[in-house]
Amino acid sequence: MTALPGAGEEAAPPQLTREALVTAALRILERDGVNGLSMRRLAAELGVKAASLYWHVRNKEQLLDLLTDALMADAVPPPRRGSWRDQLREYGLRHRSHLLGRRDAAKVVAGRLAPGPHLLRLMEDQLDRLREAGFSDADAAQINYLLGAYVHGFVLQEITPLSAAEAAGTGRAEVARAAGDQLRGLPADRYPNLVDLADDLTTPTMDERFAFGLERLLDGLAVLLEQARAAAPEAADPEQEPTHE
Repeated sequence: MTALPGAGEEAAPPQLTREALVTAALRILERDGVNGLSMRRLAAELGVKAASLYWHVRNKEQLLDLLTDALMADAVPPPRRGSWRDQLREYGLRHRSHLLGRRDAAKVVAGRLAPGPHLLRLMEDQLDRLREAGFSDADAAQINYLLGAYVHGFVLQEITPLSAAEAAGTGRAEVARAAGDQLRGLPADRYPNLVDLADDLTTPTMDERFAFGLERLLDGLAVLLEQARAAAPEAADPEQEPTHE
């Protein structure tokens, strides 16, 4: 049922739908970033008064809920082939790539639970694979959260400038090299580890860093699954006669 306008509110323009609102908000997000997204700017993008938006969303937070789901509309789960580890790895790689391909997408979705049809589709698919792999229900739910949190947190760090120099336009690789030079120039008697590991700390690419963390996460899940299987009671022998006290 369509809501009736309250006192002082105007009727929503016939052409203004929630879908049109979200599409316009996605355009602003891509053009101006999440900091440039506001209800006033959205109204201007749509050519309506801000009051008309409140038929669909009451504030920017509700708008971000809608965008969280909309940003996942074209996310494609990995094929169901290979081990559970292969599939989870591919989930992580695809999700990172998906977020990096859309300006400030990680800033919108990180920490937000606003399940619309697109997020529900992805969550259902991932949970089904985890349960099929043998993870308990509780562990499957935790893993679903953990994998998302790892990807979101990594991407948030990845899109944040390393320093004022990068924010001003210096390339990320150049900033990292300068940081390495700074570490190598430290007094070795006070900072022996930083001097020795300067290259190891500053030369890995973000792809390499992401892959390393993802593999360690999967290592831990493999141990969890192995422990769960070892603790599970063995199935009773169907040919064994029941005992009677």
